[in-house]
Amino acid sequence: MSTIDLNNPPPNHRYRVSVDREETRAERNVRLVKELGVFMFACVFVGGIYWLAYSTVISPTSSADEKKWAMSVLSAGAAGLIGYMVRK
Repeated sequence: MSTIDLNNPPPNHRYRVSVDREETRAERNVRLVKELGVFMFACVFVGGIYWLAYSTVISPTSSADEKKWAMSVLSAGAAGLIGYMVRK
């Protein structure tokens, strides 16, 4: 095993030292529950927007302008999902 003198590092090298606290099991559980709650809220919110847009598109009483914005929302959602699946 070689030793490196931290007072005199080799040329063209940098060093970084960090001390991190380990996450406890309780902290991990709280973080995961919070992340799951936010994710579920976002899913319900986005689902509500898609439902509103879809119901606007299929409604016979909606005007042409209303159907236009609803189709834009649905197209943007579809493009986002495809982009997420393809990951490019």
